[in-house]
Amino acid sequence: MQKFTVLNGLVAPLDRANVDTDAIIPKQFLKSIKRSGFGPNLFDEWRYLDHGEPGMDNSRRKLNPDFVLNQSRYKDAQILLTRENFGCGSSREHAPWALADYGFRAIIAASFADIFFNNCFKNGLLPIRLATQQIDALFKAVDTTPGYRLQIELAQQSITTPDGTVYSFEVEVFRKHCLLNGLDDIGLTLQHVDEIKVFETQYRAAQPWLFL
Repeated sequence: MQKFTVLNGLVAPLDRANVDTDAIIPKQFLKSIKRSGFGPNLFDEWRYLDHGEPGMDNSRRKLNPDFVLNQSRYKDAQILLTRENFGCGSSREHAPWALADYGFRAIIAASFADIFFNNCFKNGLLPIRLATQQIDALFKAVDTTPGYRLQIELAQQSITTPDGTVYSFEVEVFRKHCLLNGLDDIGLTLQHVDEIKVFETQYRAAQPWLFL
């Protein structure tokens, strides 16, 4: 998993509340269990004017010109700014996979659905909760300032705006450690690989008949 330390990224505003995981990545794209390849279908029903299905050539599909991610000013955005209860609905882990595959590294919202919030950390995304008035201020700034960027420093748990305003955010210590060090569940397990090998050797020696 990619480490998250400092991010200076372009912000894309998704001014919607209660965005559910089926909107983030529609159910027809859940057939694959790979973590990659979902980015082109992120927000598929809002992003394109036709109905998307797996295997379609997305480069030939007609884009919805009114959808925010299709606007040139937000091309290559790495920070998604949105409203309350982001990621509600089903618990599909494909939702953070799609966001990460698209290129987002952080999501800023007033609140998140619990399971989605947890899945973000497991997949290298940093979900940040800010107060509603702070979210409102950021939406206004993004709207009036083309190329609006934020600097997020995880170690300091801070967001710095172009005018120098600093917002602090909370993050649980263990989750912070994992993101700073790029550790997903597999990475955490592999930190104990030597102990695992010792246990396997001792277990095999104690009960050899299990391995005949």
